[in-house]
Amino acid sequence: MAAGVDNAAVVCPFITAKYQESKNCKKELNYADARDVPIVPAMAELKFKATGWLGIITAGLLWMDFRRDEAFDNSIVSLTKEIIHAAGDKLKIGQASPSQPPALKVDLKKKPGRAFRHSQLGKFLAESGEVKHHQASGSRSTLVLRDTPEDTSYWEESKLEPKSEIHYFRNYQTKQYLGYDPNGDYIYTKGQHYGAEEWLLISDEESTDGRRAVVIFAKFGQRYLAIRNGKLTGVANKGPDCVWYLD
Repeated sequence: MAAGVDNAAVVCPFITAKYQESKNCKKELNYADARDVPIVPAMAELKFKATGWLGIITAGLLWMDFRRDEAFDNSIVSLTKEIIHAAGDKLKIGQASPSQPPALKVDLKKKPGRAFRHSQLGKFLAESGEVKHHQASGSRSTLVLRDTPEDTSYWEESKLEPKSEIHYFRNYQTKQYLGYDPNGDYIYTKGQHYGAEEWLLISDEESTDGRRAVVIFAKFGQRYLAIRNGKLTGVANKGPDCVWYLD
């Protein structure tokens, strides 16, 4: 088990009640966590919630949904994409097999970052190129919604600390950080990150289709990123318009 972890680009535990009860699974995942090997959990049992040692290790991690047989194909695609993202340069990507079933074909090309696509409208979050002056923090750029992804639709992800739940999202093209202003209720990007540029990226527990569905929560402003009445906004209570797909 130690050799497997030592040589792994990513560790993917398939989480069930029996997994949590297993002493060997506990040893293996604790070792992966201690070695700072990226962990991509796959939830594989309905109504089970990790607690104790397993809850501590997986807290704040994005998990892939394998709880429903009917969504299995989407779950496999989601897991593949998340492994590629989590592994970074550690993983060598080969060619997809020509015999791979059409439903399971995955674009194995590494993306420059995460793209956020709204689950209801199918539009991508992108930087507009329009710059506005803010009295307290200088220049800020505005955000728009695009029908297709472009360079400013990709966001490089970093964390406050390696195992922190707090994320920063820096635009791949402009190198500016995504933020939310609760006073003006608007989303923007700027050159540096402080409290208003801290986000939580949370798996959406209510989604059932096996895709990488998330909600994006502004820690400072205490609001979910949503599209409401055609406008990007922050909302206090999570609803269907707060759900985004990772692309």
